[in-house]
Amino acid sequence: MIKDEEVAAYRRDGVVVVEDVLDSAQLAEARRVVAEFIEGSRAVTAHTDVYDLEPGHSADAPRVRRIKTPHKHHKLFWDIARSPRLVAILQALLGPGVRLHGSKINLKSPQFGSPVEWHQDWAFYPHTNDDILAVGVMLDDCTVENGAMLVLPDTHRGPVYDHHSDGYFCGAMDPEACGLDFSRAVPAIGRAGSMSFHHVRAVHGSAQNTSDKPRVLLLYEFAAADAWPLSGVPDLAAFDSRIVAGEPTTRPRLADVPVRLPLPPAPHQGSIYENQTTARSRYFADRKTAA
Repeated sequence: MIKDEEVAAYRRDGVVVVEDVLDSAQLAEARRVVAEFIEGSRAVTAHTDVYDLEPGHSADAPRVRRIKTPHKHHKLFWDIARSPRLVAILQALLGPGVRLHGSKINLKSPQFGSPVEWHQDWAFYPHTNDDILAVGVMLDDCTVENGAMLVLPDTHRGPVYDHHSDGYFCGAMDPEACGLDFSRAVPAIGRAGSMSFHHVRAVHGSAQNTSDKPRVLLLYEFAAADAWPLSGVPDLAAFDSRIVAGEPTTRPRLADVPVRLPLPPAPHQGSIYENQTTARSRYFADRKTAA
């Protein structure tokens, strides 16, 4: 499912898009289930353990910006995480042993859709090694106009940037202080059914959806089986139950990787959107394009 040159591109740039990984039946079913979740959001008025809501959400006009840990709430998303096509790609990029770290579905409504400020996933969950990546399963065609994820190539081999504001973790980098050229960012675009793979240390973000088409992105985070979270493992059985390839191990592999802990915790918990509300300087706020 992944070519040698695509593996090389991932190693070089920290991101690659592989086309048509999700088959048509899985894609149709995933869209149906997401529609059911959105319909169910009409009954909620505030963020829950399942829903993170856009400003302006209402029963008459439901606006969901995130469905949290979907693999826990519907079997389909656990099945996709273990699908042979996806697992084969993960093993090519991470090695024989692979563990699911987490999942979410980010939704961007037409002419709306909250942006996500520049950040590194590594800032949220550092491990004993950085053989970790995120998979973006495109449930809609992803374009620059509808808020596709933007990634800065080669930043996965650079420093871990500060994601704090006023001394507290905020889940966002200061775009003025970090010294990066964001014009170099490349969009992870593709037709529905394709998947993006980006390294846990790659700097990325996304702008508001300025198109008339929705953008629904199912996201998984996967780690090598011997990468252990520095925050600890409170439930070993649950930790091991998320193995999708290979065998569990109690021997963490230690690598010389830069780390900044996400402490003290963000004043606003719940999702990256809430975390980033305390960021002092923003890149995507009030921007109408992804560039």
